Amino acid sequence: MFDMSVIEGLCKRRGFVFRSSEIYGGFNGFFDFGPLGVELKNNIKSAWWKDFVHRREDIVGLDASIIMHPDIWKASGHVAGFSDPMVDCKESKMRFRADQLYFAKVSVEGEVIGYVSVLEDADMQAQAEKKALDLKRHLAKQGQLDKIELFDYTHARPDEYALIPSPATGKPGSLTPPRDFNLMFQTYVGALRDETAVAYLRPETAQGIFADYKNILDTSRVKLPFGIAQIGKAFRNEITPRNFIFRSREFEQMEIEYFISPYEDWKSLHRKWIDDCKKWFVSIGLPADSLSEDVHPQEKLAHYAKACTDITFKFPHGLQELQGIAVRGNFDLTQHQNASGKNLEYFDEERKEKYLPHVIEPSLGVDRTFLAVLTAAYCEDEVPSEKGTPEKRTLLKFSPRVAPYKAAVFPLVKNKPEIVEKARAVYEKLQRRWNVFYDASGAIGRRYRRQDEIGTPFGITIDFDTVEKDGSVTLRDRDTTKQERVSVDELVSYLSEKIDV
Repeated sequence: MFDMSVIEGLCKRRGFVFRSSEIYGGFNGFFDFGPLGVELKNNIKSAWWKDFVHRREDIVGLDASIIMHPDIWKASGHVAGFSDPMVDCKESKMRFRADQLYFAKVSVEGEVIGYVSVLEDADMQAQAEKKALDLKRHLAKQGQLDKIELFDYTHARPDEYALIPSPATGKPGSLTPPRDFNLMFQTYVGALRDETAVAYLRPETAQGIFADYKNILDTSRVKLPFGIAQIGKAFRNEITPRNFIFRSREFEQMEIEYFISPYEDWKSLHRKWIDDCKKWFVSIGLPADSLSEDVHPQEKLAHYAKACTDITFKFPHGLQELQGIAVRGNFDLTQHQNASGKNLEYFDEERKEKYLPHVIEPSLGVDRTFLAVLTAAYCEDEVPSEKGTPEKRTLLKFSPRVAPYKAAVFPLVKNKPEIVEKARAVYEKLQRRWNVFYDASGAIGRRYRRQDEIGTPFGITIDFDTVEKDGSVTLRDRDTTKQERVSVDELVSYLSEKIDV
């Protein structure tokens, strides 16, 4: 597996993602999506919406406001409890999430000689073992190191705080005890800046769905089971945003609240949602064997949840959550019904009974999916150069469904008006259907390589045979570099079979 810096470098070089406010030194935890990034991101969202909204009869859409009545966040528990454990380094002034800072006791044949600390990472065990070995050498201790067992800092005892070194300085005793830090961005609405004007940027899109549940129930003629889908921005004041766009402070979510009867077989429905979501990831280019499941144990579930399973993916920084699929009971609707005083019950005509529906919630981040798609697509190989010698190339094996450009059109030469005219005609014809690229600059091999690196699945070359013989074009496959002749008349239907799935 390659390092995250490889993906970051490609994203900057080819205009997928930039650090926000870069000319001012950047702004930690915020990113801008460039010309290719915005296309890839929109294609991911479009594929999700098409598959989970347009191609289903039981799901409708919503676009709720980012700033909502502050009582919504009190009712949902976010004001009181939406926090992460935070710890500060008193020496370096750096700040860490306590549950992402790990420590271990170092002992030699049963004798404790000190502690080591590392930040959560794919190879943190190896890092901790190296630090333990360095500590043993520094103290000139003889004997065999005991097994290094890592625990996150929230498990540290108060008497251990003075012994655990900061990962920033290596100095023991410089870390503060963990304390809760609320992740919501606070703002003010209106001219006054007092407690009556306090509002929040939403930390998730789900609560907007619960707040509008009754409106949709009354206006859309939906019946249980049914879902409400939403794509939108969310904001969390993360203590330590890191790993590129994996964890940032401004991000986009794609969420569904799927409302079911409390008498429904929720276990079967939960399993079906997990399977459907994994199939969708495969449809946009993630290999099935790169996806796994992490089932939350009962003792770690929220008090209102019946079950939660994460679909995980091997990112450059390790196996991490890609999507969470939770069975939330009727907690949210109960909270909002009690806080608002409005009746949110559903009348079940078959049972002649009123009740608050339960919810299954498939939730994923657009940015995290974007990173997974890039990770799965990144590839380096060797292909013959124009001189026939092996040449290293970098390519992105995007699924045609989500590729920023679906095809690139190349006139073989740019000094023959009849070839250029035909190439422009093909380009404009395809442009009516898809986002395609026109490139007449440089050697044809160089043009192929440029498109390979940004993930364009098909290259279409208009040459002398196109204008002088049968009107066919050369169609090149990005992954195999195989070329075949296709007539212009068949080109659209051929590409449509590959792209419009």
